[in-house]
Amino acid sequence: MIIAHRGVHNNKDIPENSIKAFKKAIDKRYAIEFDIEITKDSKLVIHHDDNLNRMTGVCKKTEDMTYDEIKELRLLDTNETIPTLSEVLDLVNGKVFLDIEIKSTKRVKEVVSLVLDELEKYNGDVTLKSFNPFIVKELKKVTNKYKVGLLVMRNSRNKGLNFFVKTGLIYKIPFDFLAIDKRMLNIDYYNKYIDKYPLYVWTLNGLDEACIYLEKYPKIICICNDLD
Repeated sequence: MIIAHRGVHNNKDIPENSIKAFKKAIDKRYAIEFDIEITKDSKLVIHHDDNLNRMTGVCKKTEDMTYDEIKELRLLDTNETIPTLSEVLDLVNGKVFLDIEIKSTKRVKEVVSLVLDELEKYNGDVTLKSFNPFIVKELKKVTNKYKVGLLVMRNSRNKGLNFFVKTGLIYKIPFDFLAIDKRMLNIDYYNKYIDKYPLYVWTLNGLDEACIYLEKYPKIICICNDLD
């Protein structure tokens, strides 16, 4: 499977995690990966960075702004706005598979509850994942309706998370699949986990690199940029 990382975007006229990027992915029949964050007033929006500066020029954290404030922003000087989870679910409407990342937050139970409430009304194939082991653990605790994935990378900005990855303790929490940084993937890692869990690999640079990885690791699921 090929999954469009933050939709099919170029971060010029088609910003990542935008309605336009998701429409293009649907048109090309790609599965879609996107990121969920929670606002100050408990709305779920689709955005990757915890700070809005890179995509909107506003140097504030998503969690420190209300949805009414966020909806006035524009992505990369286009007419595209930051969509809500509800808007994206209405757009996709089961047409393609969704690979949803819940971004790290201290409001673990709240964000998990809100995401699951939104998905109750959605008919389509969905997986949920997070770097935050407490979010993964909470998801596994409260639902068995969706496959829940653990995102793993070796060198994050979170020193505590790095310790859990380096020691292998991260793999002791319950999860259904692994989503790993492509720089972690080697034949030993592949052979160790591929018969235990589906392996989602991010972020590959277009179909050419995906083909190279699939030739060596034929059972992986590829999450790709550069699909425009």
